Amino acid sequence: MTDTRAEENRRQVLLWRLLARVFDTEEQPGLEAASVAVVDALGLPPALLDPSVSVDTLVQRFPELAEEFRDLMAPGDDERPRDRARTAALASKLLLNLFATATGTGDVTATRLAAWQQDAGWFEQALGCEPGGLRAQPGQNGLGGLLAGLEGDLVKRMRLREVLADPALSRQLTPSMSLIEQLLRDKDNLSGVALANAKALIRRYVDEVAEVLRTQVQQTSAGTVDRSVPPKRVFRNLDIERTIWKNLTNWSPEDERLYVDRLFYRHTAKRTVPARMIVVVDQSGSMVDAMVNCTILASIFAGLPKVDVHLIAYDTRALDLTPWVHDPFEVLLRTKLGGGTNGMVAMGLARPKIMDPRNTALVWISDFYDNQAVQTEFESLHRSGVKLIPVGSVNSSGHQSVDPWFKQKLKDLGTPVISGHIRKLVSELKNFLT
Repeated sequence: MTDTRAEENRRQVLLWRLLARVFDTEEQPGLEAASVAVVDALGLPPALLDPSVSVDTLVQRFPELAEEFRDLMAPGDDERPRDRARTAALASKLLLNLFATATGTGDVTATRLAAWQQDAGWFEQALGCEPGGLRAQPGQNGLGGLLAGLEGDLVKRMRLREVLADPALSRQLTPSMSLIEQLLRDKDNLSGVALANAKALIRRYVDEVAEVLRTQVQQTSAGTVDRSVPPKRVFRNLDIERTIWKNLTNWSPEDERLYVDRLFYRHTAKRTVPARMIVVVDQSGSMVDAMVNCTILASIFAGLPKVDVHLIAYDTRALDLTPWVHDPFEVLLRTKLGGGTNGMVAMGLARPKIMDPRNTALVWISDFYDNQAVQTEFESLHRSGVKLIPVGSVNSSGHQSVDPWFKQKLKDLGTPVISGHIRKLVSELKNFLT
């Protein structure tokens, strides 16, 4: 009983210190002294209490701690016997490093951001995830959303132009949605080395996201069978089962033979008319994730056979980006994020592209806080046979505010707004093409 009580007392000291340090950067001498004594009693290094020492540095000095940090707070992991006070000490280190850095003030250097990202990676491993796993899909976990938000705030506090102008510091940056947003907003103010480094970071992020999305798209069909084209009468197309079934009336019991007077062949010709996909993306400030993700997605579908992809971006003006649709990097460099929203200017570019309504999908990505006249255009296109796919969110978090009026109108039309992970949009587009 005494050992259990001592363990709990140690744990309480560490937790009280954690709360005190998170909400007040000033040290509490009594708690600090008590915590040093607890850490010493647990056989842990005093550096564990110093938020200025990164977890990476700590593990380099004390390699035996690496295994203790991994899966430290993983849900359902009760197989390893744990000292609750020791667990509290290690968990406090992870949490204090995350919040002490992220909730500070002043400018953030690339070195500081990189150190925070490494600490965040250790925190993710402690929860049983791969480094970067929670931040990549914050919509799947509340902690992921919190981490992504903290990372975004740190990026906003960076003196980004100075960092980009230094190749050594620039190489320490890890591409993320928050960083890409900052680069896209500031690209017109960059030049020389800084612009080159910014472009390299955008290219890295585009390539990483494209690799993930390409895996999701790769099984998309290249086209459907066109039954209006007569099948070729060659042996490889012979439909044996259908031929036998259709000639059963010619069975001769006396001869015990089936006399075939009709041969049946499989249709193998694919449609030669390409499906047309028109992707319209709201590039106003609230839709940055959508602009990046959908630009990359459009380029991947544009690389498929029998798919004719067109890309339009808009705010209060519309821009036809179709000539660069195969290169999302070039598309992003030509966009200007921010401003208001007027979907009618985008519709003016989209409508002339609809040549065969029943063979056309219009993917419209926006938060739909827009001119309500756009809804009349949606209804007209839907009646003509266009496959209308309204999308309210295709970001990493899966959360997006959508105008309630548009949301209800589109639902009544039988084309509800897709909201969630980008995989939902991939699935809808694959259904259209197959």
